[in-house]
Amino acid sequence: MAAHAAESESVVPPMPERTPKALREAIAQHAPELLPDFDAHWKRAIADTYDLGPVPAFMALWWGEYALARDPKLDAHVRDLEYRAAYECTDINEAKALLEEAAKIHHRVQKLEPGQ
Repeated sequence: MAAHAAESESVVPPMPERTPKALREAIAQHAPELLPDFDAHWKRAIADTYDLGPVPAFMALWWGEYALARDPKLDAHVRDLEYRAAYECTDINEAKALLEEAAKIHHRVQKLEPGQ
């Protein structure tokens, strides 16, 4: 019974509004392990330079990172694909296939909209 309750509680949170502030709040709440790197990257690329030019690239990177991290099963699957391709495959075609599958997932999560 407890296992069933735990499964029903593992709901993937929706994507936030597509702003740095909303994304940071979502990371802090649902994927706090990403927060130190998010903040350090923001400081280095945006805050310390006073340059807003990198914001779209910053958002694209962290949008994808959060989209995976908010779904532990999907994140583990992608990391497993990448690990197997890098460390376990002896066949180049198999490694390519694993990396292509991971890339498709990375690409798909980039297209998620707020609320999805």
